[in-house]
Amino acid sequence: MTWPSLICFNLSVLTLAASSITGKVSVISEPSHAAHLHDCSGIVVWLQPLDDKPAAVARSSSRIRIRQKNKTFSPHVLVVPVGTTVEFPNDDPIFHNAFSSYNGQIFDIGLYPPGSTRSITFRREGVVRVFCNIHAAMSAVIVVVNTLYFAATGKDGVFQIEGVPKGPYRLAFYYERATDKTLEGLSRMVVIRNDAEDLGVTGISEAGYLAIPHMNKYGKPYGPAPDVSTYPGTQQ
Repeated sequence: MTWPSLICFNLSVLTLAASSITGKVSVISEPSHAAHLHDCSGIVVWLQPLDDKPAAVARSSSRIRIRQKNKTFSPHVLVVPVGTTVEFPNDDPIFHNAFSSYNGQIFDIGLYPPGSTRSITFRREGVVRVFCNIHAAMSAVIVVVNTLYFAATGKDGVFQIEGVPKGPYRLAFYYERATDKTLEGLSRMVVIRNDAEDLGVTGISEAGYLAIPHMNKYGKPYGPAPDVSTYPGTQQ
């Protein structure tokens, strides 16, 4: 028996059994709110297995970054599998304090100085809205999914998910400017049968969306940003 040949054969079978999934998402909005519609990036798409495939858990070494630069979280929308550790490096010359008080995963990594980083491991699926306790305009969204088959759309709304085993899945979406009811209505079952599958175009409506101002980590309205210019190595 030639073990290398057997290994190569098994790998080729696995490769042939996987599919490449493509599709596109378009945003449906009122004309008065359509200024941003040329950019359909950051819409999350994932395939949740419906058979007995094991749940997705990222390896402990899986680490991804959301940078804090120019008082902005980058990327603004991130999708990760359960078990992923996300680092929040502070690349600004001022202090930051990333936190989330939403159900996806509540955390507060505290106030920390320029050039340092803090991290959080996301252990359950859900939508995590992230803010800075100092700068009210800073926000990000982390979508934690219980699958390894996911993608975020590009500017043109196109997405691609590689290496998807054939079988039944629940197709799901997340868009920051859509209501939960809208997103639930878009979720549907799909069966992957071919080596390449095109899921077509899915329209996501912004109808009913309302931007609600968030509170600080103490559940109170934001006041003026604290003066941290007196801290060593910082400037406001």
